[in-house]
Amino acid sequence: MPSPEIQRRINDVAACLKTKVVEKDDPHACQALHDRMAAYRVPGVSIAVIHNGAIEWAQGFGVAQVGGGPVTADTLFQAGSISKPVAAMAALHLVEQGKLALDSDVNQALTSWRIPASAAAPGAVVTLRELLSHTAGLTVHGFPGYAAGAPIPTLVQVLDGEKPANTAPVRLEAAPGSRWKYSGGGYTVMQQLLLDVSHQPFPKLMHDTVLAPIGMVRSTYEQPLPMELRSGAATPYKANGTPVEGGFHIYPEMAAAGLWTTPTDLARYAIEIQRSLRGDSNRVLSAEMTKQMLVAGLGNHGLGLPIGGSPENPFFSHGGIDEGFEAVLAAYEQSGDGAVIMTNAQGGQLLASEILRSIASVYGWPDFHPIVRTSVKVDPAILSTYTGIYELTPTFSLTITLEDGQLMSQAPHQRKIPLFPESQSRFFTKVVDAQLEFFATDAAQISHLVLHQNGQDMRGEKKQ
Repeated sequence: MPSPEIQRRINDVAACLKTKVVEKDDPHACQALHDRMAAYRVPGVSIAVIHNGAIEWAQGFGVAQVGGGPVTADTLFQAGSISKPVAAMAALHLVEQGKLALDSDVNQALTSWRIPASAAAPGAVVTLRELLSHTAGLTVHGFPGYAAGAPIPTLVQVLDGEKPANTAPVRLEAAPGSRWKYSGGGYTVMQQLLLDVSHQPFPKLMHDTVLAPIGMVRSTYEQPLPMELRSGAATPYKANGTPVEGGFHIYPEMAAAGLWTTPTDLARYAIEIQRSLRGDSNRVLSAEMTKQMLVAGLGNHGLGLPIGGSPENPFFSHGGIDEGFEAVLAAYEQSGDGAVIMTNAQGGQLLASEILRSIASVYGWPDFHPIVRTSVKVDPAILSTYTGIYELTPTFSLTITLEDGQLMSQAPHQRKIPLFPESQSRFFTKVVDAQLEFFATDAAQISHLVLHQNGQDMRGEKKQ
């Protein structure tokens, strides 16, 4: 049982979740965890909090399966792309063993498959450093996995986009080192590289080099999840609250998306990085290699981990999305603080981010606080002129509706989200930091909108 002081912190975290953006002086900005779980249709959440270099508490909320037992600290979840930084640690371990080089041509070490030459980057040489930092110029952002009963491709079939693979081939589309672009394909090349160099099955390599040394006792890269572990795994759910048909997906792209784990085990991974950075542990990596891992390059990305925060107090983080599972990890390099939140539903990453903001508030972290905006009143007659369908790309449109005086926006295959006016023509969302601005023609007819998000502006023409 946690101490009374720790229990108070747990209660405080669960009592006041806030969206990415809040309205100034909004009395309803704080919402309870169980209410936000219901709003996002997330059945289960598992949380581990790191404080002063140790796991202070780990606890489950909700259920692992609707109508079933509760989530506990030992419930297994798919980690999605948080698989990548854990796999990156294994690659860097092999570098320190002299079995791989960070800055040599990976095609010289690959034997089962090689990165094909490309007219987009003639004579290009791809290095392990570039694979780990998403700067290799390779295609394929992510992987949807394979539903129960579907044929599973080999890793080489995935890399070449050959049936039964359900993704495009991994190919060079830009000069290595010239830009940052997230590539699960690059991590799949890295997986093949580790297989060719180690001559071991990837799950065994990960167990022996990272999971076992750190004490990640409830973690495996085995795909599919072994039968003896399935009773302890959460059931994945879609955004509409229905279970993923056939259960969890299978990911042969293990390095990119194949880790099964718990927040407690991922917290152990984060703590290992913190301790290794200080020179207090070399169970997997030396202090010098860990420092290299956390150097922010293009895209503020290190070797497996995005880097944020201030130069005085940086943090490393990663999100993860597999079919019906979403998660967030964040930890400070120096202070020994951090958290991991895992969920068993699409949309769970938004909930996890709200939980992370609550943890940051309770524990006094300098980052992860909500943005405060001021809303204004807009006449419903004006709001009604903004309704319609706006095409931002040939495959992406926003549908704007007015429901009980509230302007709503809906992207394809996503839930509707409310829009809040900060001027007569510009609106903000709360769940993410985005603004929509509407523009009219000379005839005062609304002609288009502009989506402002992540420092970019996207124009959408009004189609109807």
